[in-house]
Amino acid sequence: MGNAQAREPVPDDVNIRRTPREPVDRSDLGIEVHVDPGDMPANRLVAIGDSLTHGFQSGAIYNTDLSYPALIARALGIYDSFRFPRYPGFGGVPFNIEFMVRDLELKFGAKLSAFELPFALFHARNYLSKAEEHWDSGAGSAVPAERGPINHNLGIYGWDLRDALERTADTAEEGLKTPDGHHIVPLIKNAERISAGRAIGTARRENGEAMTPLQAAQTLAAEGGIETLIVFLGANNALGSVIGLQVHWSGDGYDDLREKGRYNVWHPAHFEAEWALVAQQVEAVGARHTIFGTVPHVTIAPIARGVGGKVEPGSRYFTYYTRPWIDEHDFNPADDEHLTADEARAIDSVIDDYNETIVASVKAARERGLDWRVLDVAGILDRLAKRRYIEDPTVRLPTWWTQFPLPPEVAALEPQPDTRFFSSGPAATRNAGGLIALDGIHPTTIAYGVLAEEFIRVMQEAGVQFFRQDGTPREGRVRMDWDWLIGVDSLISQPPRSLGPDLNLVGWFDERIDIVKRLWTCAA
Repeated sequence: MGNAQAREPVPDDVNIRRTPREPVDRSDLGIEVHVDPGDMPANRLVAIGDSLTHGFQSGAIYNTDLSYPALIARALGIYDSFRFPRYPGFGGVPFNIEFMVRDLELKFGAKLSAFELPFALFHARNYLSKAEEHWDSGAGSAVPAERGPINHNLGIYGWDLRDALERTADTAEEGLKTPDGHHIVPLIKNAERISAGRAIGTARRENGEAMTPLQAAQTLAAEGGIETLIVFLGANNALGSVIGLQVHWSGDGYDDLREKGRYNVWHPAHFEAEWALVAQQVEAVGARHTIFGTVPHVTIAPIARGVGGKVEPGSRYFTYYTRPWIDEHDFNPADDEHLTADEARAIDSVIDDYNETIVASVKAARERGLDWRVLDVAGILDRLAKRRYIEDPTVRLPTWWTQFPLPPEVAALEPQPDTRFFSSGPAATRNAGGLIALDGIHPTTIAYGVLAEEFIRVMQEAGVQFFRQDGTPREGRVRMDWDWLIGVDSLISQPPRSLGPDLNLVGWFDERIDIVKRLWTCAA
């Protein structure tokens, strides 16, 4: 493995925060705006975002019907008319870790013996080969016809601010996107084309020219209006750092599709410049209500697990951050890839700056009479951070911190779901985790449900009316059907049997196939 590369210094003009940014607790920022209800727009919900909006989990885009926009559409009573892309076959693209784990269990049982390991490796590679054939040259390689209605879910995994501004289904080739330590070698050669083609392939002008997600939303608005637009972008301007366990600060070319791949953490000034362009495009959409999600602190994701203890009593940060399957006692900073506590703090600090930029744009819009709102997703994740805050009684909590109250049905699960890396045992019982899927980054289905409920709360604050499937209005607070959602979350209702607390299976798989870096070529 090795980690001998030079560590980039933090730019001198980056503000390193000793305390975390306080989340926004009012979606309207306390600024009143009058909204003319008017007629019901033709498009009641449109979402622009990255993997979190697309519905990515466990390494693949697959269950798009369980993405948070699709769950909101169910609550609105418009699921049957809500348009979103689908990725059937082999667990989606680029690679579904849960499908692979269950396939190995079916073949070899809950625990692999040393004798079985070579056969399991051969079986896994054969599975990967079949999946690649399906998506690269088989039935999965086809994308919808270019003519057709534009999807309402315009989220595309791996896309950052510049992508949303400039990239289209016709310019989504992987050759445009090769970040150092981030996008390296895809599992599916055509993953970029397939994912974007199915998401925005029909977003075209009359002359056939392909549109960006932001332009697609503007077109939907022109074709009958948009009641609620959700914009949840920016995580991919920092996520590559925890995926690659390296920090590459943005510089010249940060706003160029071909050049930006050298970077995985955007300088706050660069993020602000890109965000100003995004905000300008969003304003041009003219949705009745627009809700922005803030950027989560990517260092909380368990794909980069803290080891070596906290750097000091009361600190939020561990000494090092490495892969979750590397044993605490076996970790060697000279050999194992890692981030340091100072790097994690710097990443969090600039994300706090990103979120201040987002909130400032919402404030300015509301002062101009636009109903723009904020859902502080970063604050929600901070308040769920198990190892950072909840299980460390010595940590000096910020004054605003209280543990986020999970829905009662979720909180009642045993053990209560948390943000640790998912593990489960031979008896098909979950031991830890439950909010983050098997890729260590993206939400499980129940966590997408939590996110959907929070967006619904903000929509109700904006005055959006929700309906049952039969068209009758829903009264009071609108909630998920949690019994149904828990049942369809396969990791929760039927945990795999081979993912013990030591995560040997995932670690063994990564060591031999380099699954993390190869997977995250397409999965951020």
